[in-house]
Amino acid sequence: MNSPNSAPRIARGGKSIYGAPLGILMLEARFPRIPGDMGNGETWPFPVLFRVVRGATPEKVVLLGAKGLLPDFIAAAQELVHLGAEAITTNCGFLSLFQRELAEAVQVPVATSSLMQVPWVQATLPPGKRVGVITVSKQSLTPAHLDAAGVPRDIPCVGTEGGREFFRVLIRADHQDMDIDLATQDILDAGRALVTQHPDVGAIVLECTNMPPYAAALRDALGLPVYDIYSMISWFHAGIRPRRFG
Repeated sequence: MNSPNSAPRIARGGKSIYGAPLGILMLEARFPRIPGDMGNGETWPFPVLFRVVRGATPEKVVLLGAKGLLPDFIAAAQELVHLGAEAITTNCGFLSLFQRELAEAVQVPVATSSLMQVPWVQATLPPGKRVGVITVSKQSLTPAHLDAAGVPRDIPCVGTEGGREFFRVLIRADHQDMDIDLATQDILDAGRALVTQHPDVGAIVLECTNMPPYAAALRDALGLPVYDIYSMISWFHAGIRPRRFG
């Protein structure tokens, strides 16, 4: 209860949902999302809002260039902002293609792809060292995807197409079961291939938002810094909700 001399305490409205300022646009998929995966709510140390974009399957977004899906992503992003999101991100690094259009449509900060970290990470490396990328599908990662994220077209890059589990479960068949040990080995194999083919790689950025569960194992195996969608969105969220000290 306010004292006679105190100012009134006014709560401000205008949203449907409060306390979750980050909205995540999700692909429509049924594979397991283990802790660390972007689509697992327990991954995040802060509340988030999820919105599944119906029809946006991993195959359509990754292998078919998300053709025809921009209006659906814009509508879903606008719905998240209407609910209360103050910033938007997405569940696939290949959606860098929609970075400009989504930001223009929702008029809030948008971070579509983990690949957007590449210029930042490159700035931290000593002369003669480059960032390398591990992607779910190297053959599908086009110059247009790289340009939209501000990534050099000649960046060292390997994919997981030749693996036994990760690509098969996420892209090819959308299985509801995944052998985590085999998926881990696929990521480690890709990382070892990357540094073998490109000895000048000094840090790695993981394009795929399903790869953070394997980042620590990759760091241990290669001894290089590893960045992913978790590192990027942790930074992104820190801007919209800075920590209060004191």
